[in-house]
Amino acid sequence: MDRNDMDQHGAGWRTEEVLATCRRVSSAQLTVWVERHWLRPRHEGTGFVFSAADMARLELICDLREDLALDDEAMPVVLSLLDTVYGLRRRLRVLAEAIGDLPPEARYLLQDELRKREEKEE
Repeated sequence: MDRNDMDQHGAGWRTEEVLATCRRVSSAQLTVWVERHWLRPRHEGTGFVFSAADMARLELICDLREDLALDDEAMPVVLSLLDTVYGLRRRLRVLAEAIGDLPPEARYLLQDELRKREEKEE
């Protein structure tokens, strides 16, 4: 079963599968990152089950450590900032969808109001 199959079926990845999939992290590192809440897998039985989001975050952490040489002190700051950016992107996507569902005349009024406010800021 590959990564997408596991996620689509809600099974996730157990710790052993995570370590086999991402060879850039050791068991000890993975444990520390979970303890520091850099990763938030769910508890199941005596172990952890990692979601697709956990796997993507794990790869991101590995990239930040290797490519940018981010240390353990900087990592929580960077992860928090990235979480904020991703959260804002999600909210903007929802807002854009809601605006898209408005009647055309309401969208035009909103566009005019936004344009006026942008001009004030310039």
